[in-house]
Amino acid sequence: MATVAVLVWTVLQLRFQGRTWFCSCGQVLFWSEDVWSRHNSQHLLDPYSFTHVLHGIVFCGLLLFTVPRLSPHWRFFLAMSIECLWEILENTALVIDRYRAATAAVGYEGDSGVNSLGDVLCCAGGFLIARRLGWARSIGFFALTEVVLLFWIRDNLTLNVIMLLFPIDAIKAWQTGMP
Repeated sequence: MATVAVLVWTVLQLRFQGRTWFCSCGQVLFWSEDVWSRHNSQHLLDPYSFTHVLHGIVFCGLLLFTVPRLSPHWRFFLAMSIECLWEILENTALVIDRYRAATAAVGYEGDSGVNSLGDVLCCAGGFLIARRLGWARSIGFFALTEVVLLFWIRDNLTLNVIMLLFPIDAIKAWQTGMP
């Protein structure tokens, strides 16, 4: 019940921020593959959804390490709460502008409500995957996902964090295919 309450609160906060429920194009798609299109971050899932699976794996490991006596249910609740807070922060004008200026996400307008929900569900999936795989196989899964995303969309969780915190022009040029 606590996790559901956090999800409802998140949806209300995103709506209060002015986020649209669905893509402004009028379509409702389950999957949008093209990260360079206006559909990116507007439908339930997109290639960046895999980075949110990785959030769940990271949160599972960090919470197990920092609060090992806390029940798995409460660690799951904390992971979902952290992800929901990220979704709210990620969709503020400050972070959206940062993405536009510092990353390859030129023209990024933030997530739709349904995409934010998809991101939170992916994080939940990542948390459950990590619980099932254990720490060693989770690290392998994390690394494999990062490599696949790197070659598939020229971005991944690691590059996303680097570019948000310490943008590197050479990385941005490589990501956008510019010399």
